[in-house]
Amino acid sequence: MRRRSGCFRAVLNSAVKEEEMGMEPALSIETLDWNQLWKQDRGGDRRKDDREFWDRRAPSFAKVAGADTYAETFLRILNPEPDWNVLDVGCAAGTLAVPLAARVRSITALDFSPVMIDLLSARCRDAGIANVAPRVASWEDDWRALGLSTHDIAIASRSLAVDDLQAALTKLNSFARKRVCISCPVGSGPFDRRVFEAVGRECKPSPDYIYTYNLLYQMGIYANVSFVAKPIRKSFANEEEAFESLSWMLDEMSGTEESRLRQFVAEHLIPDGGRWTMDYERQVRWAIMWWDKEIA
Repeated sequence: MRRRSGCFRAVLNSAVKEEEMGMEPALSIETLDWNQLWKQDRGGDRRKDDREFWDRRAPSFAKVAGADTYAETFLRILNPEPDWNVLDVGCAAGTLAVPLAARVRSITALDFSPVMIDLLSARCRDAGIANVAPRVASWEDDWRALGLSTHDIAIASRSLAVDDLQAALTKLNSFARKRVCISCPVGSGPFDRRVFEAVGRECKPSPDYIYTYNLLYQMGIYANVSFVAKPIRKSFANEEEAFESLSWMLDEMSGTEESRLRQFVAEHLIPDGGRWTMDYERQVRWAIMWWDKEIA
């Protein structure tokens, strides 16, 4: 991890002096506080860090964990080695931990949702996987106090839904001996703008990957980045399942909004080989970022 602390302090001191003199500080990649922008632009949707919300979503996560190519793409970029021990933060129901288990020595899998951890444990038992250690733990917990040590690799796949991004990145980086690999949404990510428009809401997704990438740069970490575009066209058993699958995006729907969403589903659901799909396909993009730890 390279640092440019002297140059960075000089630019910040200049900006402070300009502000003290009543001047508008010049904006640049150096003076923008990307962590503060992240906090400001996260918005009021706290479902992303609400344990009960993720407990409710856990069964659907387990159901689709191996149903698409995202995990394989992430693992191809990670390029695992057999002797690695891996820390998987925000592991969900094992989206990465389960397919990764056969390729590394061991995995410590953390998630703050007890239901997610229970489902991961069940998947490991069913598959005869013995080298994954699931633990209920959050980003804010003291991992050292929980007995966690530094791992060869630390990963956080689609799990950086935190209030303090810099603290989370610093913590993850400190628990990795060799490499860190993370992924973040690009643009609206998994949120379907059509769904929001259908119920009369504006789609205001959380800050995307560019905040994370620029903050890493300010931290002296020069991350590699690769973009993954995944076409989404889900299949459903019936209209009710489709409604439930889309409703997670909308927190605390009113009766009117629920009626509008049901109407949207009815208008766009089409038969597909004994099941049902939406009559449109959308692209969900993720940015996978990784960096190797430098030896001091």
